Amino acid sequence: MDVSDRISTADVVKVAKLARLDLTSQEIETMTVQLDGMLEHFADMDALDLSHVASMTQPYPLRNVLRDDVVQPSLDRDEVLAVAPRVEDGRFHVPPIIGLDS
Repeated sequence: MDVSDRISTADVVKVAKLARLDLTSQEIETMTVQLDGMLEHFADMDALDLSHVASMTQPYPLRNVLRDDVVQPSLDRDEVLAVAPRVEDGRFHVPPIIGLDS
């Protein structure tokens, strides 16, 4: 398959523009070749007969490691809030992190 059949320089230029990448003509040529190689590899994988392979989402079985939710003694809320730098409505007040005024 020819490079132009899978991906064109125009495709790479368009994706670079969408990603706001300022690529030189040499970088565009390099990316076109590299992306073509990736697409060739994907085509090789698509050609494999995997009908006998079971579908999976993870290569290893996953299991949650959880403990029982048991109520245990903890710090006194009023005592902890009494030493906090700032309290609001019975909770810790923390400064905003996304451009909001406090």
